[in-house]
Amino acid sequence: MGSHARPNRIHRTGVRIAMVALVGAALPIGAGGLAEAATPGATHSADENGRQGSEATTGHQGTQQQSQAAPAAQRVARSKAADAKDQAAPRINTDHAFLLDARDGSQQRELWSGAKADESVPMASTTKIMTALVVLKHPEWLNRQITVKQEYRDYVQKVGGSTADLQTGDTLSVQQLLHAMLIPSGDDAAMALADNLGSGDSQEARIADFVSRMNAEARQLGMTGTNFDSFDGISQGNNHSTARDLAKLGQRAMLQPMFADIVKNKQFKAQAPAANGHLRYYTWDNTNKLLTSYDGALGIKTGSGPEDGYCLVFAAKRDNRTLVGAILKDDQGRFDDAAKMLDWGFAH
Repeated sequence: MGSHARPNRIHRTGVRIAMVALVGAALPIGAGGLAEAATPGATHSADENGRQGSEATTGHQGTQQQSQAAPAAQRVARSKAADAKDQAAPRINTDHAFLLDARDGSQQRELWSGAKADESVPMASTTKIMTALVVLKHPEWLNRQITVKQEYRDYVQKVGGSTADLQTGDTLSVQQLLHAMLIPSGDDAAMALADNLGSGDSQEARIADFVSRMNAEARQLGMTGTNFDSFDGISQGNNHSTARDLAKLGQRAMLQPMFADIVKNKQFKAQAPAANGHLRYYTWDNTNKLLTSYDGALGIKTGSGPEDGYCLVFAAKRDNRTLVGAILKDDQGRFDDAAKMLDWGFAH
């Protein structure tokens, strides 16, 4: 018995040495390649590594490589798909951009954001979305009649603002003034609304009160990067927002049926009693060219200014999906950029 024990121990020791050598030789490949590919996204336990090592030393290395090749291929495919998605992301001319999926109107889902989607910058006439939202919180105001003052025309001339060309002495309803403000982006109409719907003993006080309501509404909506100091976007130095906030504001505004009905109009005609007793006829063309260039476009509001650049809050609907986006500090290609964002959003 003793004479046979020693050779057997030597034989078993030799086998163990050979196995260790084989495993050691395989480690550089397993650590950087096959071992990682075997279970994508997981950390192998010592027991799993032990089984793989024993398979490699018992003639099953080819089988192991085949079993690992399938998940490895899946990982590569997923990686390529992710890269393709990133590459297909909208390439636009501003980093101040944001796109959300409005779903059923009560929920919001972020689809894509630019690198500066949360940076507060001047927002120009997209301010008027909030002006309209404050007005629409009071349906009892809509039929109220407002007479155009010369001050409204003088204001437009002074600031070089956009105008609905309201004529002094004409009487328009609040609802008509909303059209005049949102479609041709009339600063005169915006001033008429703020002056007549704010509270106070002077025009300055009434406008200040109206603007404070705009800021209160912004806080209620969680627009943490937004502050208003004007009713129309002609800033006093502290009128700013973010692309994310404005997309959120646009989505909320589109929940108001009257707002959504107004901003989809390419053109709107109105008539109003003039000071001389005759009727005045107005025709307002929408400044939002997306309505005529993008299938499914719903609105919402343009803006531009020396410091603001070109701005746009926009919405479109296709296949029962409604997307809302915002672009700030863009160039004259803002409508093309909005179309790129929408195309990308509907594809994802």
